[in-house]
Amino acid sequence: MSGSTIGVQYAVELPDMPERDAFRHWARAALTAAERHGALAIRIVDEAESAALNRQWRGKQGPTNVLSFTAVIPPGVDVAELGDIVICAPVVAREAAQQHKPPAAHWAHMVVHGVLHLLGHDHGDEPDALRMETLETEILASLGFPDPYQAA
Repeated sequence: MSGSTIGVQYAVELPDMPERDAFRHWARAALTAAERHGALAIRIVDEAESAALNRQWRGKQGPTNVLSFTAVIPPGVDVAELGDIVICAPVVAREAAQQHKPPAAHWAHMVVHGVLHLLGHDHGDEPDALRMETLETEILASLGFPDPYQAA
């Protein structure tokens, strides 16, 4: 989608991690499905950085697969900054193996999930979770990936 700028930062690299273009492609698919555009950054981190952010911003211990930080734009400032997504590479790799999912499918799911959070979607209650999961499944299907919520 034109008008979207997606930066990708690697703070850690593991074997078989997706290329920057793959991350951008998956994020753009989520933005396009939501008919939105804007700027966002995707940062790939290790467990220590994920755990520190999870503790600081969510009050939870340990690393997590994906965190989303929505940009806070002051009133009257006209920018299309959406925010940042932080994905923990070791957690995503481990989850993909444990869940018997192709790694690329799980990586794509984390990107789509993170982007939807930046756009205001949530899964705090059952109706919201169902809406978000349905949208994730549709976006991932458009990318050629299976339903991430079906057992492998």
